[in-house]
Amino acid sequence: MSNPHQIILLAHGSSDKRWCETFEKLAEPTLRSIENSAIAYMELAEPSMETIVAQAKAQGTEQFTVVPLFLAAGRHLRKDVPEMIEEIVKQHGVSMRLADPIGQNPHLGEAIRDVVQEELAKSAG
Repeated sequence: MSNPHQIILLAHGSSDKRWCETFEKLAEPTLRSIENSAIAYMELAEPSMETIVAQAKAQGTEQFTVVPLFLAAGRHLRKDVPEMIEEIVKQHGVSMRLADPIGQNPHLGEAIRDVVQEELAKSAG
């Protein structure tokens, strides 16, 4: 059965497995609750966006939304990732949309505040 839409959580990537494990743990609640979601890495680690798209396309998926696990839109999100997406779209004949980086969402700021408040509570105790 085909899934019409896939969410790709995009992290930068690193050759250090511990770095990747941090992002996999961060992505876990989304991966558990959003059926067609996967984590991919921009470079230095697998799976890549291209790998995820190729696998999902083989299952009948045609639409993808890339949610960058980046705090801000630097050069990678302004230039590199759009170029990668353009190439994947050309190669696989799919539709892909690049969402804003998670750092631009006000909910992340609230989550950071909550973490800081937890740390202050530990210090006070």
